[in-house]
Amino acid sequence: MRVLVVEDEQAMAESLTWGLEAEGYVVDVADNGEDGLWKARETAHDVIILDVMLPGLDGYQVCKQLREQGLWTPILMLTAMDEDLDHAEGLDSGADDYLAKPFSYPVLLAHLRALTRRGLGVRPALLTAAGLTLDPAARTVSRGGVPLELTSREIAVLEHLMRRKGQVVSKTELLDHCWDTAFEGGPAVVEVHVHRLRRKLDRAVGMPVILTLRGEGYLIQDDTP
Repeated sequence: MRVLVVEDEQAMAESLTWGLEAEGYVVDVADNGEDGLWKARETAHDVIILDVMLPGLDGYQVCKQLREQGLWTPILMLTAMDEDLDHAEGLDSGADDYLAKPFSYPVLLAHLRALTRRGLGVRPALLTAAGLTLDPAARTVSRGGVPLELTSREIAVLEHLMRRKGQVVSKTELLDHCWDTAFEGGPAVVEVHVHRLRRKLDRAVGMPVILTLRGEGYLIQDDTP
């Protein structure tokens, strides 16, 4: 999943980026309100982590403008202030959740998982399709309780396909959601990763899991046993 982090404290932004990427997220970063607003508009994200105290536009203003423009990506606001009025202002500006600094990293991850589960579509705690179970929190994939050895990138690709099961997902969409914006390769890298992923899954499940629709993209069928 793709996350936008809008945070002006370099150490905090780097820490969030490192931790989230280690969990399999694709992370974009902005260090001021104007850049955060622009990146949120220009690139689709699954969730936005938005600091309140930012240069230029503050987090409340960024959040309010995004909502006024009809962008409903889930937003988790971060702030060093933990007063009730600050909390209320964040939620009233359109934020979905609120976390006061300092916070523990496991709590941040739990907030993100909760936000994405109740975000723009159905977000169950465990994803199931084609005889597989994927746990987004633990970043694990299993079949019948038997774990499968997948790389973090393969899990990211599979998670996106499973969240869209029954729908065709283009290579461009996978590239946008599973690789960061600094990546300079093209759709061919998606083909390589899907090929490797397909070999592992088909061997484990004993039947094709990821279907290719020529010229359109990839599909995990909703009704695959």
